[in-house]
Amino acid sequence: MLQGISTIKEKLPFLVDLSSGDRKALPKIGDKSRAFVSIALEVGAQNPEFLPRSFDLEEMRKDVQLFEALYPVLRSLTQLQLVDDTTLAVGSEAYAAALQVYNYAKASGQGAGLDAVVVEMERRFARKAGKAKSEKAAL
Repeated sequence: MLQGISTIKEKLPFLVDLSSGDRKALPKIGDKSRAFVSIALEVGAQNPEFLPRSFDLEEMRKDVQLFEALYPVLRSLTQLQLVDDTTLAVGSEAYAAALQVYNYAKASGQGAGLDAVVVEMERRFARKAGKAKSEKAAL
């Protein structure tokens, strides 16, 4: 699986990594805006005389072409959200099972040689327990 992801990254070396601030600041393009951009490109190409010399129509054309090429790829990759959902679901199940093991070990661990393991597992909750005590003290 990871080889496939590496291949995608290799084939798309121009991908950018935006900060959350950059993402918020950029104007977004949706389906209606796609049509607007296509019309604007056509108008600019047919009437370049009204555009300032500094306007790079060829750069706009490249951006539009790349966007249109990437759009179906994005749609396909969006379906991979299932990987995130599946990871969340099985991780939750694994964690719930681990909590059961911990509770069983804690309940029957004394004398069964599980004390050291229970203490190690309790570290997971040490911060929360300390926070809960300080919250109770504040009340």
